[in-house]
Parts: sequence; C-alpha cells; structure tokens
Amino acid sequence: MMNFDIPDYLADYLAELDAFIEAEILPLQMQDDNMRFFDHRREYARTDWDNDGLPHPEWEALLAEARRRADAAGHFRFSSPEEYGGRNGSNLEMAIIREHLAVKGLGLHNDLQNEHSIVGNNVSLLLMIHYGTDRQKADWIDDLSEGRRYFTAGITESAHGSDATHMETVAVRDGDTWTINGEKSWNTGIHHASHIMTIARTSGSAGDAGGLTAFLVPTDSPGFRIEEMLWTFNMPTDHGRVSFTDVKVPHDSILGGEGRALQVVQHFFNENRIRQAASSLGAAQYCLDESVAYARERAPFGKPLATQQGIQFPLVELQTQAEMLRALVHKTAWQMDTYGAFSVSDKVSMCNYTANRLCCDAADQAMQVHGGLGYSRYKPFEHIYRHHRRYRITEGTEEIQKRRVAGYLFGFMDRKAPKGVST
Repeated sequence: MMNFDIPDYLADYLAELDAFIEAEILPLQMQDDNMRFFDHRREYARTDWDNDGLPHPEWEALLAEARRRADAAGHFRFSSPEEYGGRNGSNLEMAIIREHLAVKGLGLHNDLQNEHSIVGNNVSLLLMIHYGTDRQKADWIDDLSEGRRYFTAGITESAHGSDATHMETVAVRDGDTWTINGEKSWNTGIHHASHIMTIARTSGSAGDAGGLTAFLVPTDSPGFRIEEMLWTFNMPTDHGRVSFTDVKVPHDSILGGEGRALQVVQHFFNENRIRQAASSLGAAQYCLDESVAYARERAPFGKPLATQQGIQFPLVELQTQAEMLRALVHKTAWQMDTYGAFSVSDKVSMCNYTANRLCCDAADQAMQVHGGLGYSRYKPFEHIYRHHRRYRITEGTEEIQKRRVAGYLFGFMDRKAPKGVST
C-alpha cells in the first residue's frame, strides 16, 4: 500500500531541526546586527564591493559559525555515511529536509545563494566517497567532512557553455606527470577552494563522451590563475574565470579514473539536481504561503484581496503545480535510493527544471500580489527570484534538461548507468 505521509522518525527529526534553529541559529542571526545580511540591506551587506564583488568576510564568517554549530549538534553531515560522522541520509530524506528548510524563507538556517544550510549538501564529499582512491580518501575525507577545505568544479568553458564534451582544456601525459592548458568559467567557490576538479580532454576528439579526465588541481599550482570574478544578477559573486598555463599535476591527482570524467560529472549532477529541485520547491511554497497570507489581510477598496478571482486563480495554478511537483520529487528521490542514481535521470531533470521555473513564477506572482511592497527589498521575493533564476541555467539549462528527457522518451538513451559507474 502506498503511503505519502512523512514517516514518524523523519517528522521527529524535522521537529528536532526546528528546535535547534530556535535555540542556536535564530539567536545568532539576531545578534550584532546580523539581520543586515537578511533584511533589505542583504545584498549590500553580503558583498565586498571593493574586492571584486566577493562575499564579505563577515558574511562568510557568520555562515561558518552556523555550520560549526550545526555540525556540533549532529545535523550538518546528515547525508554522509555514519563512518564519516553522518546519518546515512537518503535522497528522499534530504529532499524532504531541504524543502522543509526552504519553506521557512530567508535565514541563517538555510540561504541558498551559496548553498548554505545547517543540513549540508556536501557534493565534494559524495564524489570523493564514490570515486576517490584509497590514498585520496585518506587525504581528503576528514577535511571535506569538517569543512576545512574543499574542491570546486571546473567544467564549463567560456566558448562552449552547456556542451560538456567539447573541451578545449587539454592534459598531456609525460610519465607520471600531466600538463594542463586551457581555461574554465563559472567556477563557484574558487576564491577559497584549495583545489579545482578540472575536466580536461586526455584523448579523443571534441564532442566525444570518452577521453575526458577529472584532475584535482591545487589552486596554488604554478600556472594556475584566477582571471576575474564574474559579477552576477544576484550579488555577491563567488564565480571565477580561471586559466591553466602548463600546470603540472601528478598522475595520482586523477579522480574517478582516466577517461571517466563524464561519469563523475553526471553523478554530481543527478545527486545535486534532486536536492536543488526540493529547495526550489520549498522556496516557491514560501512565496505562495506569504502571498495567501497577505491577500487575506490586505483589503483595498473595502474587500480582502483574497476574495478577488484575479488574485485567487494565479495562486491556485501555482499551488497545483507545487503539489504535483512535490509528488514527483518524492517519487524520484525514492527511486534513486531504491534503484540507483542513474535509474531515473530523466525524472531528475523533470523535477529540476520544473522546480526552478516554478520558484521564479511563484516569486514573480508574490511580487504582484504584494504590489509596491513586493517589488521593494523589504520583502525577500526579489532576492528569491534573482537567485533561483540562476538555476534555470547552471548545472544544466532548461533546454539541456528537456533534451535529456527527450533522449529517454524517444529511445535515444538507455537507463543503464554509464560504464564503470556504480548505481
């Protein structure tokens, strides 16, 4: 028998998270004028405008303290295996938790502008556990688990964007050393990353799915350079454009095996997209909840807005989409847990592009319902819109994800995991 209720143990954990937020995180958010990072001053306060638009050090220090408290309380590593201090959190559990936190709106408990959350989404750790060699795991896992260092992903290239198989960045082997030349764009978190997981062509031709290799390149390597930080629709920026000029790395810096980078990247995308979809769904639900509450209390011309069909119907449409999406997100996350991360790649894409668009639509409608106040920065809708608009492009544009769904729908792709990838 199918049961769509949240299990009691998970409902209890959500209540535990709520209590932790009230006891530890909210007081931290309210002290020392830390509210400047969340109220109408947020974009200005978060951004170090005189330092390439990077996140302000005080903002990052506040986020780090929140993560430290969450880790001490046993929440931050929820999705990690028990052997690494986690709770073996499943994709379904993470989807429910990420939505629950996002529904609460902006706050120190969960701010998706830079993937901050008291329940961490540590994709670097996930990839290291799945693809790291024994030596790499011994070197990296403790640091990744405790947030002492991390590696960012160097995938996108300026000239090719979504075409992840057309790499002009190349690596040439000479004995046990590889020499990397090329450039990467939109490298999130590069300003603090100790390494960049660089996807480079090691064999084959542009457009080939094979012949791409992932290298863990230290960001202090001679020949590696951050060329610029790319300012965005939603500031601050932690997205950099970088270059590699005769950068030398040892053969054992390869992550996931030579020629297998595309599999590593696909695993990263699938795991991250379902959680991102849940977060976007939660943010959309927050916008809808706020709009309904405001429409019930706002009474221009002597009647509450909630009595007007021009207000009701758009919100009804969006709420219906949210309910249907929630069912698909939960089903897809459960199938990933049951049958493997690559078993429902098409459904993951459906969830992700639909959730990201829904969030933008819900934020836009919330602005409309709230009128001038909604357009101001005294409400968070403009921030939510500007941030989640990013997700309709990054980690797979809407068009790329629809193309992926079409590949399964019309039989151009199969549902087997890529060769050598564990599901």
